Amino acid sequence: MNTSTLSTTIVAIAAASALVLSGCASSEGDEAAQHSQHEKQSESASSENHGESHEHAADGGQPPKGIEKASDPTYAVGDEVTLAADHMPGMKGAKATISGAFETTTYSVSYTPTDGGDPVKDHKWVVQEELKNPGKAPLKDGAKVILKADHMPGMKGAEATIDSSTEDTVYMVDIDMDGMTMTNHKWVTEDEVQPVK
Repeated sequence: MNTSTLSTTIVAIAAASALVLSGCASSEGDEAAQHSQHEKQSESASSENHGESHEHAADGGQPPKGIEKASDPTYAVGDEVTLAADHMPGMKGAKATISGAFETTTYSVSYTPTDGGDPVKDHKWVVQEELKNPGKAPLKDGAKVILKADHMPGMKGAEATIDSSTEDTVYMVDIDMDGMTMTNHKWVTEDEVQPVK
């Protein structure tokens, strides 16, 4: 083999090696990119699931101004109860403590959040005192209202439609569920609360 042929062979082997190494690097890079993409998709899915489970604040805060305390509620402040409400995952069957009992009109509403989130259907509950200039209670099903309630992101200031209403006693509750504690959660109605068994 002459020097020219030997040089050509070495160049060819070097080029082939470079291609193989380049392919490996590219493959590893693709895997890393795919893994990163998968993590982003997982985070996105987790975020969406969190949205579906209601993004209620851990502390619901004080009752709205003007709401009347119930004079003789079935469940008094401090009573331990079991929740029959299913407003979010983990709520139904959870143990709770009554933190407030009130007499008012309570509404289920549908609205589109002001922060661009997906429309919310049949949100339970908001009370008369959490509506902006609502007029005389009870409002009719289908009435349009502006929400002052701030239970979840994008709720305050949103235009909503009344789906239904009730005049049962309505409660704020402290709940332990799915490893999370929520205080002054608003709201559960009389028929969504049961004695602890």
